[in-house]
Amino acid sequence: EVQLVESGGGLVQPGGSLRLSCAASGFTFSSVGMNWVRQAPGKGLEWVSTISNIGSIRYIDSVKGRFTISRDNAKSTLYLQMNILKPEDTAVYYCAIGCTFSYADVKCNYWGQGTQVTVSS
Repeated sequence: EVQLVESGGGLVQPGGSLRLSCAASGFTFSSVGMNWVRQAPGKGLEWVSTISNIGSIRYIDSVKGRFTISRDNAKSTLYLQMNILKPEDTAVYYCAIGCTFSYADVKCNYWGQGTQVTVSS
């Protein structure tokens, strides 16, 4: 079965950094595009970043230059390096696969449990 397990969240001050990990199993990791999606308090799901099976990368505009998505196929692990964190980055961050996106909606076939990122002074 597909399993996605996020880790690395926590409390950090504005301007700080965190590195999130997503340990994946139950599918051929190297053949699947991976996504980070977040949900801020009281807000809907927001796509953050995607890395395709061949390494093509995209980010939401608000995190460009600050976040870096990467993958280690040998370890079946997805990463999100988050630098210069802002209070508006506060959210539960989810690793997900099989996603479809629209302006108002994010739907994915499989989700991790999420990891909380809180940016506050």
